[in-house]
Amino acid sequence: MGTHYKGTDEEVRALNTYIKLMRAAESVTARLNPRIASYGLTLSQFGVLEALYHLGPLCQHELAKKLLKSSGNITLVIDNLEKRGFVRRRRERTDRRLVRVYLTPGGRRLIRDIFPGHVTAIVQEMRALTPREQETLGRLCQKLGLRQRK
Repeated sequence: MGTHYKGTDEEVRALNTYIKLMRAAESVTARLNPRIASYGLTLSQFGVLEALYHLGPLCQHELAKKLLKSSGNITLVIDNLEKRGFVRRRRERTDRRLVRVYLTPGGRRLIRDIFPGHVTAIVQEMRALTPREQETLGRLCQKLGLRQRK
């Protein structure tokens, strides 16, 4: 289902493309999310654990930027992960304004156990597209995501 807006060809095309992009993303996320939720994690919590697992300790503002979250939201996500013993915070000695987030051994075990199954599920989702279509979609999404505002 596309837009019912009666605008110019450019407006209708842009709206229809946006609707399809958002529905596809929401649909894939809805199919992947139950697996993450079965571990008692939100998508944002999983994102924090995954980023720390693959990139190492990061400052809260770096995590917020990578996950496209507000500083307030990422603080809450980290608070909840910290309460569960999956991450810990440490204020930097050289610059006390910075708080670095680290995986605990329990957090490392959890994401190490979850991640391979998550990758398998994503591969299954992406099999709806040929390898070439996946590469094209990836390039187009990157182009759209990196577009500068005018």
